[in-house]
Amino acid sequence: MSLHFSVLASGSTGNMLYVGTENQKLLVDAGLSGKNAEALFQQVDANIADLSGILVTHEHSDHVKGLGVLARKYKLPIYANEKTWRAMEHLIGNIPTEQKFIFPTGTIKTFGDIDVESFGVSHDAAEPMFYVFHHDNKKLTIITDTGYVSDRMKGVIKGSDVFIFESNHDVEMLRMGRYPWSVKRRILSDVGHVSNEDAALAMYDVITDQTKHIYLAHLSLDNNMKELANMSVSQVLQSKGIDVGRSLFVHDTDPKEATKIQYV
Repeated sequence: MSLHFSVLASGSTGNMLYVGTENQKLLVDAGLSGKNAEALFQQVDANIADLSGILVTHEHSDHVKGLGVLARKYKLPIYANEKTWRAMEHLIGNIPTEQKFIFPTGTIKTFGDIDVESFGVSHDAAEPMFYVFHHDNKKLTIITDTGYVSDRMKGVIKGSDVFIFESNHDVEMLRMGRYPWSVKRRILSDVGHVSNEDAALAMYDVITDQTKHIYLAHLSLDNNMKELANMSVSQVLQSKGIDVGRSLFVHDTDPKEATKIQYV
């Protein structure tokens, strides 16, 4: 069985990504309640008890809300960098020492037949990082919760077969919306979230002939819409000569409904 995945949930209310092979199964973040997490696994006929571990990107609640519950109930190892551990320990409750592991930013850890490469992003958290999954010459990247995509990040993620890429907000919806200016300024900053258009421009720089699928992730409930994000990203890519819908497919994600299992 080749590398496969499901974006179980994505958005400002909670984030979870399931990635696996026949031999190894991993979860990135656990930003929903334990009950909701179990329901999402059922949607894709997967079992939390089969996980080899949970990889954490950063300590914000939409990424760790259910982390402690799932780790204790299923006795799962948790992997995060040191600063993230310090920032989230009071949020997730007591975790047995034997389930706590350090995964430094900018390193690679091997889980059976999956090599996981961590890389830093620009977000207002202790030390946020995301992941590239390597298996059998296939490459899957998740990158959300970053104010911009630097050349360093692009160098790590370029040429992935699949991207799960942040497309957080439409700038005009955000500017005209109900958020106080302090929140708007944070979202628009270099440690906030990338807009639809900026995401598309970054995507163009990392897409190669190997890239077949992009999943638009972490959409704002208030300042974006699936149709708008998909249209905005697709239009930018098409304007630059990418044959969206034929050589490359752009997919939506949802905060409550898992995407179908996709093979890389």
